[in-house]
Amino acid sequence: MVATATAVKVRSRPHERSDLWWVEPVVIVMVLGAFVLYSVYAGVVGTNYYYEPYLSPLYSPCLSANCVHPTLPLIGTYWNLSPAILIVAFPLAFRVTCYYYRRSYYRAFFWSPPACAVPDARTGYAGETRFPFLIQNLHRYALIFATALLIFLWWDVLLAFNFNGRFGIGLGSILMLANVILLSGYSASCHSLRYLVGGYLDSFHGKSLRFRLWSLANRLNARHARWAWTSLIVVGSTDLYIRLLSMGVLTDPRIVF
Repeated sequence: MVATATAVKVRSRPHERSDLWWVEPVVIVMVLGAFVLYSVYAGVVGTNYYYEPYLSPLYSPCLSANCVHPTLPLIGTYWNLSPAILIVAFPLAFRVTCYYYRRSYYRAFFWSPPACAVPDARTGYAGETRFPFLIQNLHRYALIFATALLIFLWWDVLLAFNFNGRFGIGLGSILMLANVILLSGYSASCHSLRYLVGGYLDSFHGKSLRFRLWSLANRLNARHARWAWTSLIVVGSTDLYIRLLSMGVLTDPRIVF
């Protein structure tokens, strides 16, 4: 409703767009808003995040000793809150400060600008020179921590094909594998990673490995928006699937060898 009302307000200001330019930002508000609300619920509730052998990606690694399935129990049983709270800051910071997501939510939520050739909803513009937008500079550091979490997610995927010591394939296994592949692609296509592997160099002379890494990052970066959206949707879907299994709502189809 807020996005629609703002769209009507902005459309009343003079511009030369006659198409349905407001559809994209409204859809982004709906998708991102739904993901944020679901993630807050899933991360705070602290239950139904494990169904053997599946561990929700929102709870990995599980760092508290009172986890249903502790991955790395560094925190004692005195921790009574949801274990997801211990790690959520890292992937959240990586998403929020992502260059592509900045473009998306600046346009969709702040209408700055809502679309090309459409004036900003606000008359003033401060960019990222003021708090809290100054924290966007933490993106490169968030990339490091978010990428480190992928190690645990890949380990979780290996465990997801182990059914009481026997190799098997379940729908949850496939979802978790798709999730970690998409998250890895999202991190590998990051603008900051492209810069770190060689984008800051003035010359690649004598640095053939750096050039190959930079070239690969360039190819992945060309589809960064797709990696961003598909990984966002699949990570939420994976958690929801495991949650419904744990609640007894669904039954996991499996083939065990």
